[in-house]
Amino acid sequence: MSFLAQRLGRIKPSPTIAVTTRAAELKAEGRDIIGLGAGEPDFDTPQHIKDAALAAMKRGDTKYTPTAGTVALRQAVCAKLKRDHGLEYQPNQVIVGNGGKQVIYNALMATLDPGDEVIIPAPYWVSYPDMVLLAEGKPVIVIGAASKGFKIQPADLEKAITPRTKWIIMNSPSNPTGAAYSWDEMKALTDVLVRHPQVWVLTDDMYEKIVYDDFKFCTPAQVEPKLFDRTLTMNGVSKAYCMTGWRIGYAAGPAALIKAMDTIQSQSTSNASSISQAAAVAGLNGPEDFIASQNEVFKQRRDLVVSMLNQAKGLQCPRPEGAFYVFPSCAGVIGKKTPQGKVLETDTDFVTYLLESEGVAVVQGSAFGLAPHFRISYATSTEALEEACRRIQRACAALQ
Repeated sequence: MSFLAQRLGRIKPSPTIAVTTRAAELKAEGRDIIGLGAGEPDFDTPQHIKDAALAAMKRGDTKYTPTAGTVALRQAVCAKLKRDHGLEYQPNQVIVGNGGKQVIYNALMATLDPGDEVIIPAPYWVSYPDMVLLAEGKPVIVIGAASKGFKIQPADLEKAITPRTKWIIMNSPSNPTGAAYSWDEMKALTDVLVRHPQVWVLTDDMYEKIVYDDFKFCTPAQVEPKLFDRTLTMNGVSKAYCMTGWRIGYAAGPAALIKAMDTIQSQSTSNASSISQAAAVAGLNGPEDFIASQNEVFKQRRDLVVSMLNQAKGLQCPRPEGAFYVFPSCAGVIGKKTPQGKVLETDTDFVTYLLESEGVAVVQGSAFGLAPHFRISYATSTEALEEACRRIQRACAALQ
Protein backbone atom coordinates (compact mmCIF):
# COMPACT_ATOMS: atom_id res chain seq x y z
CA MET A 1 0.00 0.00 0.00
CA SER A 2 1.51 3.29 -1.11
CA PHE A 3 0.79 5.24 2.10
CA LEU A 4 3.13 2.98 4.14
CA ALA A 5 6.63 4.27 4.91
CA GLN A 6 9.51 3.04 2.76
CA ARG A 7 11.46 2.06 5.90
CA LEU A 8 8.95 -0.75 6.45
CA GLY A 9 10.30 -2.41 3.32
CA ARG A 10 13.73 -2.77 4.95
CA ILE A 11 12.54 -5.09 7.73
CA LYS A 12 10.49 -8.21 8.30
CA PRO A 13 8.33 -9.39 11.22
CA SER A 14 10.13 -11.35 13.97
CA PRO A 15 10.43 -15.00 12.78
CA THR A 16 10.42 -16.30 16.37
CA ILE A 17 7.12 -14.55 17.13
CA ALA A 18 5.77 -15.80 13.79
CA VAL A 19 6.57 -19.43 14.69
CA THR A 20 4.96 -19.09 18.13
CA THR A 21 1.87 -17.48 16.58
CA ARG A 22 1.56 -20.21 13.92
CA ALA A 23 1.90 -22.94 16.56
CA ALA A 24 -0.88 -21.31 18.61
CA GLU A 25 -3.13 -21.12 15.52
CA LEU A 26 -2.63 -24.81 14.74
CA LYS A 27 -3.30 -25.71 18.38
CA ALA A 28 -6.55 -23.71 18.22
CA GLU A 29 -7.51 -25.81 15.18
CA GLY A 30 -7.13 -28.93 17.32
CA ARG A 31 -3.69 -30.04 16.12
CA ASP A 32 -1.33 -31.67 18.62
CA ILE A 33 1.50 -29.12 18.50
CA ILE A 34 4.63 -28.88 20.65
CA GLY A 35 5.95 -25.32 20.44
CA LEU A 36 9.70 -24.99 20.93
CA GLY A 37 9.96 -21.52 19.40
CA ALA A 38 9.44 -19.16 22.33
CA GLY A 39 12.41 -17.82 24.27
CA GLU A 40 10.92 -17.61 27.74
CA PRO A 41 11.34 -19.70 30.90
CA ASP A 42 8.42 -21.95 31.76
CA PHE A 43 8.97 -21.23 35.47
CA ASP A 44 6.68 -18.77 37.24
CA THR A 45 7.92 -15.40 38.54
CA PRO A 46 9.20 -15.97 42.13
CA GLN A 47 6.68 -15.13 44.84
CA HIS A 48 8.74 -12.40 46.55
CA ILE A 49 8.80 -10.48 43.25
CA LYS A 50 5.04 -10.80 42.79
CA ASP A 51 4.54 -9.71 46.41
CA ALA A 52 6.61 -6.57 45.76
CA ALA A 53 4.35 -5.69 42.80
CA LEU A 54 1.25 -6.16 44.95
CA ALA A 55 2.74 -4.00 47.71
CA ALA A 56 3.53 -1.27 45.17
CA MET A 57 -0.08 -1.24 44.00
CA LYS A 58 -1.36 -1.08 47.58
CA ARG A 59 1.03 1.82 48.28
CA GLY A 60 -0.38 3.69 45.31
CA ASP A 61 2.81 3.51 43.21
CA THR A 62 0.62 3.67 40.12
CA LYS A 63 1.69 7.03 38.66
CA TYR A 64 4.16 8.05 35.97
CA THR A 65 7.80 7.61 36.89
CA PRO A 66 10.79 9.45 35.38
CA THR A 67 11.22 8.30 31.77
CA ALA A 68 14.56 6.66 32.61
CA GLY A 69 13.05 4.70 35.51
CA THR A 70 12.54 5.10 39.24
CA VAL A 71 15.53 6.11 41.32
CA ALA A 72 15.07 2.91 43.35
CA LEU A 73 15.38 0.69 40.27
CA ARG A 74 18.32 2.61 38.80
CA GLN A 75 20.08 2.34 42.17
CA ALA A 76 19.34 -1.41 42.20
CA VAL A 77 20.88 -1.71 38.71
CA CYS A 78 24.00 0.17 39.89
CA ALA A 79 24.29 -2.15 42.91
CA LYS A 80 23.87 -5.25 40.72
CA LEU A 81 26.55 -4.19 38.24
CA LYS A 82 28.96 -3.39 41.08
CA ARG A 83 28.21 -6.63 42.92
CA ASP A 84 28.37 -8.95 39.90
CA HIS A 85 31.01 -7.31 37.69
CA GLY A 86 32.80 -4.62 39.68
CA LEU A 87 31.41 -1.92 37.37
CA GLU A 88 30.78 1.50 38.96
CA TYR A 89 27.78 3.48 37.70
CA GLN A 90 25.62 6.30 39.05
CA PRO A 91 21.82 6.39 38.57
CA ASN A 92 22.15 9.10 35.84
CA GLN A 93 24.16 6.50 33.84
CA VAL A 94 21.26 3.99 33.86
CA ILE A 95 18.07 3.80 31.81
CA VAL A 96 15.12 1.43 32.21
CA GLY A 97 12.99 0.47 29.20
CA ASN A 98 10.02 -1.67 28.27
CA GLY A 99 12.19 -4.77 27.86
CA GLY A 100 15.73 -5.12 26.61
CA LYS A 101 14.54 -4.79 23.01
CA GLN A 102 13.43 -1.17 23.56
CA VAL A 103 16.72 -0.31 25.26
CA ILE A 104 18.72 -1.55 22.25
CA TYR A 105 16.35 0.19 19.84
CA ASN A 106 16.71 3.49 21.73
CA ALA A 107 20.51 3.22 21.66
CA LEU A 108 20.59 2.64 17.90
CA MET A 109 18.03 5.36 17.15
CA ALA A 110 19.97 7.83 19.30
CA THR A 111 23.37 7.15 17.69
CA LEU A 112 23.10 5.94 14.09
CA ASP A 113 23.21 8.20 11.05
CA PRO A 114 22.44 6.87 7.55
CA GLY A 115 25.17 4.45 6.47
CA ASP A 116 26.75 3.97 9.91
CA GLU A 117 27.84 0.35 10.29
CA VAL A 118 27.00 -2.03 13.12
CA ILE A 119 28.94 -5.29 13.43
CA ILE A 120 26.63 -8.17 14.36
CA PRO A 121 28.12 -11.60 15.08
CA ALA A 122 26.04 -14.40 13.55
CA PRO A 123 24.15 -16.44 14.53
CA TYR A 124 22.35 -13.42 16.01
CA TRP A 125 19.11 -12.64 17.79
CA VAL A 126 16.65 -11.97 14.98
CA SER A 127 15.91 -8.36 15.97
CA TYR A 128 19.43 -6.87 15.84
CA PRO A 129 19.76 -6.40 12.05
CA ASP A 130 16.21 -5.11 11.63
CA MET A 131 16.62 -2.54 14.41
CA VAL A 132 19.84 -1.32 12.76
CA LEU A 133 18.00 -1.02 9.43
CA LEU A 134 15.12 0.92 11.02
CA ALA A 135 17.69 3.38 12.40
CA GLU A 136 19.09 3.73 8.83
CA GLY A 137 22.31 1.95 9.75
CA LYS A 138 24.02 -0.88 7.89
CA PRO A 139 24.31 -4.32 9.55
CA VAL A 140 27.72 -5.92 8.97
CA ILE A 141 27.43 -9.64 9.66
CA VAL A 142 30.48 -11.57 10.97
CA ILE A 143 29.99 -15.34 11.06
CA GLY A 144 30.81 -17.34 14.15
CA ALA A 145 31.26 -20.74 12.53
CA ALA A 146 29.92 -23.90 14.15
CA SER A 147 33.49 -25.28 14.03
CA LYS A 148 34.54 -22.37 16.30
CA GLY A 149 31.69 -22.90 18.75
CA PHE A 150 29.60 -20.21 17.01
CA LYS A 151 32.04 -17.56 18.30
CA ILE A 152 33.61 -14.88 16.12
CA GLN A 153 37.40 -14.79 15.94
CA PRO A 154 39.56 -11.68 16.57
CA ALA A 155 40.93 -11.66 13.00
CA ASP A 156 37.37 -11.72 11.58
CA LEU A 157 36.38 -8.83 13.83
CA GLU A 158 39.46 -6.81 12.82
CA LYS A 159 38.65 -7.36 9.14
CA ALA A 160 35.03 -6.19 9.56
CA ILE A 161 35.88 -2.83 11.16
CA THR A 162 35.88 0.22 8.88
CA PRO A 163 35.92 4.00 9.49
CA ARG A 164 32.08 3.83 9.35
CA THR A 165 31.81 1.23 12.14
CA LYS A 166 29.93 2.74 15.08
CA TRP A 167 28.89 -0.28 17.17
CA ILE A 168 29.48 -3.96 17.71
CA ILE A 169 26.60 -5.86 19.33
CA MET A 170 27.81 -8.68 21.58
CA ASN A 171 25.45 -11.33 23.01
CA SER A 172 26.88 -13.91 25.40
CA PRO A 173 25.42 -16.38 26.29
CA SER A 174 23.88 -16.23 22.85
CA ASN A 175 20.37 -16.42 21.57
CA PRO A 176 20.11 -18.62 19.40
CA THR A 177 23.12 -20.87 20.07
CA GLY A 178 23.72 -20.72 23.83
CA ALA A 179 27.41 -20.15 23.04
CA ALA A 180 29.25 -18.04 25.64
CA TYR A 181 32.65 -16.33 25.53
CA SER A 182 35.15 -17.21 28.23
CA TRP A 183 37.27 -14.45 29.80
CA ASP A 184 40.19 -15.22 27.47
CA GLU A 185 37.96 -15.33 24.37
CA MET A 186 36.34 -12.03 25.34
CA LYS A 187 39.76 -10.45 26.06
CA ALA A 188 40.98 -11.41 22.56
CA LEU A 189 38.03 -9.49 21.08
CA THR A 190 38.31 -6.48 23.38
CA ASP A 191 42.02 -6.23 22.48
CA VAL A 192 40.90 -5.62 18.88
CA LEU A 193 38.29 -3.06 19.93
CA VAL A 194 40.78 -1.07 22.03
CA ARG A 195 42.68 -0.34 18.80
CA HIS A 196 39.57 1.20 17.15
CA PRO A 197 38.37 4.13 19.28
CA GLN A 198 35.41 4.92 16.98
CA VAL A 199 33.74 1.57 17.74
CA TRP A 200 31.29 1.40 20.66
CA VAL A 201 30.26 -1.84 22.35
CA LEU A 202 26.62 -2.74 22.95
CA THR A 203 26.57 -5.89 25.04
CA ASP A 204 23.36 -7.88 25.50
CA ASP A 205 23.86 -9.78 28.77
CA MET A 206 20.26 -10.99 29.10
CA TYR A 207 21.26 -14.64 29.67
CA GLU A 208 24.25 -13.98 31.97
CA LYS A 209 22.88 -15.96 34.94
CA ILE A 210 21.81 -19.00 32.88
CA VAL A 211 25.13 -20.84 32.48
CA TYR A 212 26.23 -24.44 33.08
CA ASP A 213 29.18 -26.69 33.90
CA ASP A 214 31.10 -24.14 36.02
CA PHE A 215 31.18 -21.61 33.16
CA LYS A 216 32.06 -18.12 34.45
CA PHE A 217 30.24 -15.24 32.76
CA CYS A 218 32.03 -12.00 31.97
CA THR A 219 31.02 -8.75 30.27
CA PRO A 220 33.25 -6.61 27.98
CA ALA A 221 33.68 -3.53 30.24
CA GLN A 222 34.66 -5.86 33.09
CA VAL A 223 37.26 -7.66 30.95
CA GLU A 224 38.72 -4.47 29.44
CA PRO A 225 38.32 -1.31 31.57
CA LYS A 226 39.66 0.80 28.66
CA LEU A 227 36.32 0.18 26.92
CA PHE A 228 34.22 1.34 29.88
CA ASP A 229 33.56 4.84 28.46
CA ARG A 230 32.28 3.47 25.14
CA THR A 231 30.30 0.46 26.33
CA LEU A 232 26.55 0.19 26.83
CA THR A 233 25.90 -2.79 29.10
CA MET A 234 22.33 -3.99 28.53
CA ASN A 235 20.48 -6.53 30.64
CA GLY A 236 17.04 -7.16 32.09
CA VAL A 237 14.94 -9.28 34.42
CA SER A 238 13.13 -11.33 31.76
CA LYS A 239 15.15 -14.54 31.67
CA ALA A 240 16.94 -15.11 34.99
CA TYR A 241 14.01 -13.86 37.08
CA CYS A 242 11.29 -15.39 34.86
CA MET A 243 9.70 -11.98 34.19
CA THR A 244 9.27 -11.89 30.40
CA GLY A 245 5.76 -10.42 30.60
CA TRP A 246 6.73 -7.69 33.06
CA ARG A 247 8.75 -5.98 30.26
CA ILE A 248 11.74 -4.52 32.09
CA GLY A 249 15.15 -4.09 30.47
CA TYR A 250 17.91 -1.73 31.51
CA ALA A 251 21.28 -0.45 30.38
CA ALA A 252 24.21 1.38 31.92
CA GLY A 253 26.68 3.53 30.01
CA PRO A 254 28.10 7.03 29.58
CA ALA A 255 25.71 9.72 30.91
CA ALA A 256 25.53 11.55 27.55
CA LEU A 257 24.42 8.39 25.74
CA ILE A 258 21.87 7.55 28.45
CA LYS A 259 20.48 11.09 28.21
CA ALA A 260 20.11 10.74 24.42
CA MET A 261 18.31 7.41 24.85
CA ASP A 262 16.06 9.02 27.47
CA THR A 263 15.12 11.68 24.89
CA ILE A 264 14.13 8.99 22.35
CA GLN A 265 12.09 7.12 24.97
CA SER A 266 10.40 10.30 26.20
CA GLN A 267 8.89 10.76 22.74
CA SER A 268 7.86 7.13 22.24
CA THR A 269 6.67 5.22 25.32
CA SER A 270 7.81 7.33 28.28
CA ASN A 271 8.42 5.22 31.40
CA ALA A 272 8.09 1.48 31.81
CA SER A 273 5.24 0.28 34.06
CA SER A 274 5.66 1.56 37.62
CA ILE A 275 4.45 -1.77 39.02
CA SER A 276 6.89 -3.76 36.90
CA GLN A 277 9.71 -1.48 38.04
CA ALA A 278 8.86 -2.15 41.70
CA ALA A 279 8.88 -5.88 40.97
CA ALA A 280 12.27 -5.56 39.22
CA VAL A 281 13.75 -3.83 42.30
CA ALA A 282 12.74 -6.87 44.37
CA GLY A 283 14.27 -9.15 41.77
CA LEU A 284 17.63 -7.38 41.61
CA ASN A 285 17.91 -6.75 45.37
CA GLY A 286 16.37 -10.00 46.58
CA PRO A 287 17.45 -13.63 47.02
CA GLU A 288 18.71 -15.48 43.93
CA ASP A 289 18.91 -19.05 45.23
CA PHE A 290 16.04 -20.05 42.91
CA ILE A 291 18.25 -19.36 39.87
CA ALA A 292 20.63 -22.24 40.69
CA SER A 293 17.76 -24.71 41.05
CA GLN A 294 16.20 -23.51 37.77
CA ASN A 295 19.56 -23.83 36.03
CA GLU A 296 19.87 -27.42 37.24
CA VAL A 297 16.55 -28.22 35.53
CA PHE A 298 17.65 -26.36 32.38
CA LYS A 299 20.95 -28.28 32.37
CA GLN A 300 19.14 -31.64 32.57
CA ARG A 301 16.89 -30.57 29.69
CA ARG A 302 19.87 -29.35 27.67
CA ASP A 303 21.64 -32.69 28.08
CA LEU A 304 18.46 -34.60 27.19
CA VAL A 305 17.85 -32.57 24.02
CA VAL A 306 21.49 -32.67 22.88
CA SER A 307 21.62 -36.44 23.37
CA MET A 308 18.31 -37.16 21.59
CA LEU A 309 18.99 -34.82 18.66
CA ASN A 310 22.41 -36.36 18.10
CA GLN A 311 20.61 -39.71 17.75
CA ALA A 312 18.41 -38.28 14.96
CA LYS A 313 19.54 -39.23 11.46
CA GLY A 314 21.22 -36.28 9.71
CA LEU A 315 21.34 -33.90 12.71
CA GLN A 316 24.35 -32.68 14.71
CA CYS A 317 23.81 -30.80 17.95
CA PRO A 318 26.62 -29.06 19.91
CA ARG A 319 26.36 -28.69 23.71
CA PRO A 320 25.97 -24.98 24.62
CA GLU A 321 27.49 -23.19 27.63
CA GLY A 322 24.44 -21.12 28.53
CA ALA A 323 20.95 -19.72 27.78
CA PHE A 324 18.19 -22.26 27.05
CA TYR A 325 18.62 -22.94 23.35
CA VAL A 326 20.32 -25.49 21.15
CA PHE A 327 21.24 -24.76 17.53
CA PRO A 328 21.68 -28.08 15.73
CA SER A 329 22.87 -28.42 12.16
CA CYS A 330 20.41 -30.03 9.75
CA ALA A 331 22.92 -30.13 6.87
CA GLY A 332 22.62 -33.93 6.87
CA VAL A 333 18.94 -33.83 5.84
CA ILE A 334 19.22 -31.15 3.13
CA GLY A 335 18.62 -32.73 -0.30
CA LYS A 336 16.57 -35.59 1.17
CA LYS A 337 12.98 -36.29 0.21
CA THR A 338 9.95 -36.33 2.52
CA PRO A 339 7.42 -39.19 2.42
CA GLN A 340 5.20 -36.78 0.46
CA GLY A 341 7.92 -36.47 -2.20
CA LYS A 342 9.13 -32.93 -1.42
CA VAL A 343 12.90 -32.35 -1.55
CA LEU A 344 14.20 -30.42 1.48
CA GLU A 345 16.30 -27.66 -0.06
CA THR A 346 16.67 -25.31 2.94
CA ASP A 347 16.42 -25.28 6.72
CA THR A 348 13.08 -23.47 6.28
CA ASP A 349 11.84 -26.50 4.30
CA PHE A 350 13.00 -28.75 7.13
CA VAL A 351 11.26 -26.83 9.95
CA THR A 352 8.09 -26.63 7.82
CA TYR A 353 8.28 -30.41 7.40
CA LEU A 354 8.65 -30.88 11.18
CA LEU A 355 5.61 -28.71 11.85
CA GLU A 356 3.40 -30.29 9.18
CA SER A 357 4.40 -33.94 9.67
CA GLU A 358 5.01 -34.16 13.41
CA GLY A 359 3.55 -31.00 14.95
CA VAL A 360 6.89 -29.71 16.29
CA ALA A 361 7.40 -25.95 15.97
CA VAL A 362 11.04 -24.77 15.83
CA VAL A 363 12.74 -21.80 14.12
CA GLN A 364 14.94 -22.06 11.02
CA GLY A 365 18.61 -21.08 11.39
CA SER A 366 18.48 -18.74 8.40
CA ALA A 367 16.34 -16.40 10.56
CA PHE A 368 19.39 -16.04 12.83
CA GLY A 369 21.87 -15.57 10.01
CA LEU A 370 23.32 -19.09 9.75
CA ALA A 371 21.91 -21.97 7.71
CA PRO A 372 21.26 -24.87 7.57
CA HIS A 373 20.46 -25.01 11.30
CA PHE A 374 17.41 -24.66 13.51
CA ARG A 375 16.81 -23.36 17.02
CA ILE A 376 15.07 -25.22 19.78
CA SER A 377 14.14 -23.54 23.06
CA TYR A 378 14.29 -26.08 25.88
CA ALA A 379 12.54 -23.71 28.31
CA THR A 380 9.54 -26.03 28.38
CA SER A 381 8.55 -29.17 30.25
CA THR A 382 10.88 -32.17 30.15
CA GLU A 383 7.97 -34.39 29.02
CA ALA A 384 7.20 -32.10 26.08
CA LEU A 385 10.89 -32.00 25.11
CA GLU A 386 11.21 -35.79 25.20
CA GLU A 387 8.14 -36.21 23.03
CA ALA A 388 9.27 -33.47 20.62
CA CYS A 389 12.71 -35.08 20.21
CA ARG A 390 11.11 -38.49 19.57
CA ARG A 391 8.99 -36.87 16.85
CA ILE A 392 12.05 -35.17 15.33
CA GLN A 393 13.90 -38.52 15.30
CA ARG A 394 10.90 -40.10 13.60
CA ALA A 395 10.67 -37.31 11.01
CA CYS A 396 14.38 -37.64 10.18
CA ALA A 397 14.16 -41.42 9.91
CA ALA A 398 11.28 -41.08 7.40
CA LEU A 399 13.40 -39.03 4.96
CA GLN A 400 14.79 -40.75 1.86
